[in-house]
Amino acid sequence: MIGYITIGTNNYERAADFYDALLAEFGAKRIKETDRFIVWGTGNKTALSIVKPFNGNPATAGNGVMVAFAADSAEQVNAVYEKALKLGATDEGAPYPRGDTGFYCGYFSDLDGNKLNAFFIG
Repeated sequence: MIGYITIGTNNYERAADFYDALLAEFGAKRIKETDRFIVWGTGNKTALSIVKPFNGNPATAGNGVMVAFAADSAEQVNAVYEKALKLGATDEGAPYPRGDTGFYCGYFSDLDGNKLNAFFIG
């Protein structure tokens, strides 16, 4: 299973504010922080971290890379999606059921162009 996900940023404070507000929708908060990275999580589980790239080069969004946040309900998917857009995220696909498997999700990109989604299967 995945232990943590790291996303690069070129605007550390802006990304920190975005993820503070967005991940609060899941009950996550900062659990570790340095001048180079911030880690958010719930309890002892890490959700996500942002980092200033170690090599000093600009961070870039990976083509084909996406981080998916597991929501507890379709309502939480909607709340996370709406929160992301309020925080300045780019709409990549409004929440609705995809297919006939009970997969409900909404897609958005963060302020650095990293593609994200919130999903619920039920």
